[in-house]
Amino acid sequence: MTALKEYERLESGGLWRANADAQRRDVVVSFGNATLVISDGAGRPLTHWSLAAVTRQNPGKRPAIFAPDMDTDETLEVEDTLMVDAIEKVRKTVAKARPRKGKLRGLGTLALLGGLVALGVFWLPDAMRQQALGVVPASKRVEIGAVLLNNLQGLTGPVCRGSLGRAALDRFQARILGRDGMGQIVVMPLGQQTAIPLPGKIIALDRTLIERFDDPALAAGFVLAAQQSRKLQDPLLPILERAGFTNTMRLLATGDLPSDVLSDYAATIIGDQAPNLPESNLLAAFEQARVPSTPYGKYIQQVGQPMTDLIVNDPMTAQDSIDVFPDDDWVSLQGICD
Repeated sequence: MTALKEYERLESGGLWRANADAQRRDVVVSFGNATLVISDGAGRPLTHWSLAAVTRQNPGKRPAIFAPDMDTDETLEVEDTLMVDAIEKVRKTVAKARPRKGKLRGLGTLALLGGLVALGVFWLPDAMRQQALGVVPASKRVEIGAVLLNNLQGLTGPVCRGSLGRAALDRFQARILGRDGMGQIVVMPLGQQTAIPLPGKIIALDRTLIERFDDPALAAGFVLAAQQSRKLQDPLLPILERAGFTNTMRLLATGDLPSDVLSDYAATIIGDQAPNLPESNLLAAFEQARVPSTPYGKYIQQVGQPMTDLIVNDPMTAQDSIDVFPDDDWVSLQGICD
């Protein structure tokens, strides 16, 4: 889902509060590709909210109070009538774009019958997974990713939300992934120094990669590797493989996965090692992001994955030294879990 074209350049003022204990501050509100962007007066992004998840806490009242999801005390107050109407219109558009059960049921039934008749039961499970990957919309992927992230928090501990650290994380995300909303990074205790791509363009980054290392290039490397892993394999695929044929059919027919499928899958990915990816893909990603690949390559070699090209052919070696992330921002980010 993208913001409606008519609102691409719409901006307004607002009052943002990071949490219940924080002071409200004046911000600028604007639409991103699939996000509501909240920036300070200098134009620096403070946070990005997924438009598919934004909720309104006081329907029909002004100023309108919005939140990034149902279970948060982070809020945004907007008085501007045009901006309030625009957010509401986009929210309604998202709701209408979500799959209708009858439509998904029809697609699932046709796929099932066609598969059984044409190629038999041995071909069907994989075909059903591919069918699901093709028709599950972005809004449902965001929902699945959010539920999976919630399950991970129940097993490992909560996502880190220190106010200064969150602002620094937004800048780190924009620096590594770009400002076009190509992913959302969350920092949490994963039990293993890694980064895990989740559905809904979420990347879960282990807190120790930030807290224990002075060089932000290592954490940036894990984020880039997770992004490449997502490009090479849909993060929804291993969930459907674990869910099995019946639950994949249920997703196609009703638009839902049983809660125990996601909770069971969350338990399997805790402590996952970094993915073994083609070095050519990684080198291209490091070069595009202008991040040295040597720190990540050396770390991966230490845990048993040969990554010689990342060290020998580091795309930044022959260039002027480039700071991956400012020192003061990195210090702020290192305190995100305090």
